[in-house]
Amino acid sequence: MSAGTRLPGTPDPMHFWPGAGGVRIAGDSWGDPSGPLVLLQHGGGQTRHAWKGAGEKLGAAGYHAVAFDARGHGDSDWAPDGLYSQDVMVEDLKCVVAALGNRRPVLVGASMGGGTSLVAVGEDHVDATALVIVDIGPRIEPAGIDKIQAFMSQKPEGFDSLQEVADAIASYQPHRSRPRTLDGLAKNVRLHADGKYRWHWDPRFRTARPDLEKRRQRLEACSRRLILPTLLVRGGLSDVLSEEGAQEFLKLCPHSEYVNVTGAAHMVAGDRNDIFGNAVIAFLARVVPAGREPVQPAHATHPHHEGPPGDVNDVP
Repeated sequence: MSAGTRLPGTPDPMHFWPGAGGVRIAGDSWGDPSGPLVLLQHGGGQTRHAWKGAGEKLGAAGYHAVAFDARGHGDSDWAPDGLYSQDVMVEDLKCVVAALGNRRPVLVGASMGGGTSLVAVGEDHVDATALVIVDIGPRIEPAGIDKIQAFMSQKPEGFDSLQEVADAIASYQPHRSRPRTLDGLAKNVRLHADGKYRWHWDPRFRTARPDLEKRRQRLEACSRRLILPTLLVRGGLSDVLSEEGAQEFLKLCPHSEYVNVTGAAHMVAGDRNDIFGNAVIAFLARVVPAGREPVQPAHATHPHHEGPPGDVNDVP
């Protein structure tokens, strides 16, 4: 199956970079390229567009914010082999870092992107200056994951209209107000030769069911190894990362900071971009200030622990 045709009004990527195995990665950027680099990684089923508001805010604050589509999502290439493991996502991240001059980045990741960021830092794949993980942790709620996977797997035969797409999104996100027009949906779907609208992502992305216990063990080991400034952001309405799950992460990484965004569900930046952006900028202003060398906290001296080996598929 092909990716289909982009709809009129879909924003063109500002950049393309080579990912692992030659997969082309699409991205956007905001702010002064000489400012501290902040890499924004979206969740499963999302695109770089989820970060537009946060990216603009970071750019205005003196940072060089870069958001990119994960392989199999948005305007990035689909994997020729149909494999979308966490490990290959980490390899793509390393490729983007290299393409941007191998500068030490701040890693900001939501859900799937947060897991990728946590593994990248916790297993010493990327030398980051700070880490922000959004609504994800070693312990996640299976019911919330099942809800995401059900949403992503619906209508494999395609939607007949953009209104039908809008209805599906509204059913999944009942806490959000419906948009006045359907124009914004252009970047979420592609039009196929049979006249059907299908999601922008490669359907093979959803074929592998993750081993949640193996994933938990791996991310716990990564969390214990963190020594860099770390911020956990949770959506107060999230059914994926519970408050108990957030507290478990804070015990694994005691020097980390925590923000609970009231009124936001799993897609925190999309639900409350104002609060999210302000919280991230306040954190970075202390630990990776624009225009100065990053400040490393003296108490962040946890010993390294080896995580379990193996290729673990992540969840959104």
